[in-house]
Amino acid sequence: MKRMKMVLLLLTGVVATSAQPIPVSNIYLFQLRQPSDSTLELTKPRYLTAFNPNGYNNHPAFFNENELCVSVQLPTERQPELYLLNLSNNTKTRLTQTPEGEYSPSLMPNVYAFSAVRQEITMRDTALRLWEFPIDLMDNGKPVFKYFKNIGYYHWLNSSQVAVFLTTNPNQLAIANVRDDKLEGVATNVGRCFRLMPNGNLVYVKKDNIGPWKLMQRKMNTGSNAGEEITNTISGVEDFVVLQDGSILMGKGSKLFRYNPRSPRPAWREVADLRFYNINNITRLAISSDMKLALVCD
Repeated sequence: MKRMKMVLLLLTGVVATSAQPIPVSNIYLFQLRQPSDSTLELTKPRYLTAFNPNGYNNHPAFFNENELCVSVQLPTERQPELYLLNLSNNTKTRLTQTPEGEYSPSLMPNVYAFSAVRQEITMRDTALRLWEFPIDLMDNGKPVFKYFKNIGYYHWLNSSQVAVFLTTNPNQLAIANVRDDKLEGVATNVGRCFRLMPNGNLVYVKKDNIGPWKLMQRKMNTGSNAGEEITNTISGVEDFVVLQDGSILMGKGSKLFRYNPRSPRPAWREVADLRFYNINNITRLAISSDMKLALVCD
């Protein structure tokens, strides 16, 4: 991996053409305010991917309050690469330049490295492996695990454990130990998103082919893999973020919904409709420690 630094204004866009269609998605940013326990406000809207309006912009992840890492495929490129967007000075830095595609970036718990899922294609075979890279980009990185090659999504729990989505049939949510490559199964038929609650519980989506999908939580360090139901998801939605107060945000269409389990009458409540910003199909979400909200719109 060569370090390639490209500094451009984020609000300056260049439209390119390509013979191969790629899924078009864009990323927007808002500042969340919470005037009271029952209300949320979205302010300071920003369109972050004007530099690639006709391309693929996805998998946002905050490295800190002012840096957002995203997976970007320009219309002229064959695979997505990772870019770091500086939200303070409106610049971007290219982090990877490889024959493979990189997805789902995340700052690792030690903060000296970041990780990503790399899609490695050999002949007709495709391997999804979790890689780690030094934050200073001084070397080409290395796989996190020696044997696992079917990790579609993941979330770091601590420096030695990572929750992984295994692309088996059926898919599986497991907790993997980076020290010995051991797996501890949690659930099957799950969604691609899982997060930690403020109390340390692992939250995930359990998909049911018959009934509604469920938001579940698994209490960590209890010796039990049993999941506890929180509530139904917004219909057909698997992406979410957890706020500092333990409430959960999901998006569907142009709308954002919040569920507060501490409420006397917990229920999904609409907190915003973003049609004014031409946001019509919200998918992935990311939240920073200072309540910046990044969202992907197909």
